[in-house]
Amino acid sequence: MIPPAFEYLRPNTIPEAITLLQQHGEDAKILSGGQSLIPMMKLRIARPGYLIDINRISGLSYIKEEGGFLKIGGLTREAELEASLLIRSKYPILIDTTHVIADPQVRNLATVAGNLAHGDPANDHPATMLALGAQVVATGSGGERAIAIEEFFLSLFSTALQPGEILTEIRIPVPAARSGGAYFKLERKVGDFATAAVAAQVTLDANGVVQKVGIGLTNVGPTPIKAKKAEDFLRGKKLDQVNIRQAAQLAGDEAQPSSDLRGPAEYKKGLIKELAKRALARAAERAGT
Repeated sequence: MIPPAFEYLRPNTIPEAITLLQQHGEDAKILSGGQSLIPMMKLRIARPGYLIDINRISGLSYIKEEGGFLKIGGLTREAELEASLLIRSKYPILIDTTHVIADPQVRNLATVAGNLAHGDPANDHPATMLALGAQVVATGSGGERAIAIEEFFLSLFSTALQPGEILTEIRIPVPAARSGGAYFKLERKVGDFATAAVAAQVTLDANGVVQKVGIGLTNVGPTPIKAKKAEDFLRGKKLDQVNIRQAAQLAGDEAQPSSDLRGPAEYKKGLIKELAKRALARAAERAGT
């Protein structure tokens, strides 16, 4: 299908992009990778009158550690994340996540920030960022503000970004020693949205006791879900099979799936339990247990 008519705008700087957003209000949409927005426009689910393409803005594509954070620029592509030696060596959970997003053609254009800003609970990065305790940086006319990822997803396709703001950076705390994470996803076919998925990140002490843990759930609620009860249960405990099984049960109980073409709600809850076991076991293995 062909999208409705729109005006195409291409700013060269962040201030110029913000000015255009303010001028056109809710009738404007930011275009970065466009791998979610353009299909929605073709289906006429999204009908922006103005498309603001920020790809000409320099300095928004980077992956670096700085000030205790891994920083990912707002125009960093999934393929860049996948190819990064830093990510491969220290952040395997991000490799797990980006590798199961669509296909290489999509990952060459899609941005990590766009995956979050779209606000779709079926997207893969939101759960992983919840597990990692990330922040996102929103830039508007008043400057930058950091938003905790737990506070970012408000409802279906709705985020804490205010009108006139652009998601310009993702910040992930650099993991301590003996940390590991993993993302497990079940999909109907390669490249599909998840039927359900689980992200888990842990930090263990020298005795294998959980000091820090994050668990995020994909596509089992109106927003990505942080499995807080499962996290609370695991803190201060060893990551053995018994505790992993109990945490997975709690994560499944926290899921809020609805029945659809991908399966009934109870099936999805069962998937969360199994995928949580796998993600926690892999996270423990990568943490060096």
